[in-house]
Amino acid sequence: MKSAVYPGSFDPTTNGHLDIIKRASKIVDKLYVAVLDNPSKTPLFTVEERVSQLKEILKDHDNVKVMSFSGLLVDFVRSVGSNIIVRGLRGVTDFSYEFQMALSNRSLDSNIETLFISADTQYLFFSSSQVKEIAFFNGNIDNMVPDIVKTELQKKMQVLKAQQETGGK
Repeated sequence: MKSAVYPGSFDPTTNGHLDIIKRASKIVDKLYVAVLDNPSKTPLFTVEERVSQLKEILKDHDNVKVMSFSGLLVDFVRSVGSNIIVRGLRGVTDFSYEFQMALSNRSLDSNIETLFISADTQYLFFSSSQVKEIAFFNGNIDNMVPDIVKTELQKKMQVLKAQQETGGK
């Protein structure tokens, strides 16, 4: 059985992420969507919220399992019995970064391969960071995120705006 790991922060999950997940899940028997829990960063959504959202969104994809991880990606990949990392590419900038990461992971474990999947053209122009910024300013994110994420993102933005108005209290 061939399995692969698609890691990311998914803060928030975008339709671009889902496109890569759906396409990768057709290539392998089992796809692990690995949500990074990085204590050195302050994500908008907790790792539990991100995992919960993804599980709800992907509930009908029987060969996709959503899990969180921290530490080295290669350790997680080995822990689930895989040797393939899936990464999405939007353009040249992504490629440069992702290529470095692939080489780093390969230097840590020469048995691990990285499979790059190019983003669908409709998802080339936005990132999770851009989605958050657009949502903060009440821009239309309908085509960028699933409905469940949109609802939760709007709630988070209301809280952030209220905190800004009260000086962060």
